[in-house]
Amino acid sequence: MEIPHKVAALMPSLLTDLEHLVTIPSVAFPGYPAEPVELMGHQTLDLVRAAGFTNAELMPVPHGYPPIYAEVPGPPGSPVVMLYAHYDVQPALPSQGWTSDPWTPTRKDDGRIYGRGAADDKGGIVAHLGTLRAFDGRPPCTVRLILEGMEETESNLPGFVRAHPDLFACDVFVICDTGNLRVAEPVFTTALRGDVACVVTVSTLQHPLHSGVFGGPAPDAMMALARLLSTLHDDDGNVAVDGVTTGVWEGADFSEAEFRASADLLDGVQLTGTGPVSHRLWGKPSVNAIGIDMTSVAGSSNVLIPQARAKLSMRIVPGSTPEKELDALAAHLVAHAPWGAQVSVERTKAAPPFACRTDGPGYAAARLALEEAFGKAPGEAANGGSIPLLRYLQDASPEGEFLLWGVSDIAAARIHGSDESVDPAELQRMIVAQALLLRNLASSAGS
Repeated sequence: MEIPHKVAALMPSLLTDLEHLVTIPSVAFPGYPAEPVELMGHQTLDLVRAAGFTNAELMPVPHGYPPIYAEVPGPPGSPVVMLYAHYDVQPALPSQGWTSDPWTPTRKDDGRIYGRGAADDKGGIVAHLGTLRAFDGRPPCTVRLILEGMEETESNLPGFVRAHPDLFACDVFVICDTGNLRVAEPVFTTALRGDVACVVTVSTLQHPLHSGVFGGPAPDAMMALARLLSTLHDDDGNVAVDGVTTGVWEGADFSEAEFRASADLLDGVQLTGTGPVSHRLWGKPSVNAIGIDMTSVAGSSNVLIPQARAKLSMRIVPGSTPEKELDALAAHLVAHAPWGAQVSVERTKAAPPFACRTDGPGYAAARLALEEAFGKAPGEAANGGSIPLLRYLQDASPEGEFLLWGVSDIAAARIHGSDESVDPAELQRMIVAQALLLRNLASSAGS
């Protein structure tokens, strides 16, 4: 049976598996119960073994939830392909505004399946299961599989890769954890922004002061912090930090209308920055305050605040060096301290960007696979999220090519937010593409 027809026949059972996995709240964040994550690991392992990975195991790690590692051998001398996805998910807080229970898979009128993890990344797991089932567990290439259990939090997989580099030697890595810009229009994710972060602390007073007695001449730390944060952008919303790298984006475009719709901006709210949206997303840095420490509204009283802190996250463009970008951000914060306020900067993260090579045989085989599966030639896109793991995989297998794609279309999937969903037809096309990739790689190796 041809691959597309075989995958079509498999889809009812694959969607049943996906819906079951969505019911398991496998949130690996600290403070959440361990039992659902452990259950997710064991039930995913059962599915992996049933698909044909007879040697699949939950691998021992020093801390945290274990990754699943598996392998099924192909014909002697055939290419080696490593498939990646993760079985943990983001929290699904009621405050996010879900319109259906995040742990109850729900099919709505648009045909999509809603639920936390449906796209990110339980959909990726099912894509890998479907890929192997398409060959009845006997693929034309050697297939290795790694399913991470802590991708959304403090990952333990880099340490596992460093300790066992031989397990990750391959010709092609398939990272099924991104997606197309819109349904039915294939793209490769060829670049990832990096992520640097710091905590800036602004201090102005030795202790709290009565705002009526001292307010006016005495600066409170929160207002000083607000003025400092406002210097990070120009009036249009572009990052205004000297020394931070700006790049160029020449791949697929993401229109302003599509971006507004997918971001669900409130009426009247303008987009920030200048230039095409795709360039703002993937060719320019961005900086955001993602947390603030000071007195809560409920606990407030008539006092001036002596100290306030903010956590800043800055996404950096491919080709930049995280340490250099973080140096520039820290220097800006110290140099722009208002009213002589004392400013200190604690550096907390320096994850590098990543760029995929697109001139190898793996990429060529994947391009043909996407075109056949989707019926149109693929484009190239980038992703604002960073995947630091890729650097460790690259160290373990320096010659391996990276293919980044997935089932999470940016326009509608709403990963990490409320009403996350996946389009079953998109999942089917990606399974077909992955199966065709294995076929193409095996054919090119044998020719």
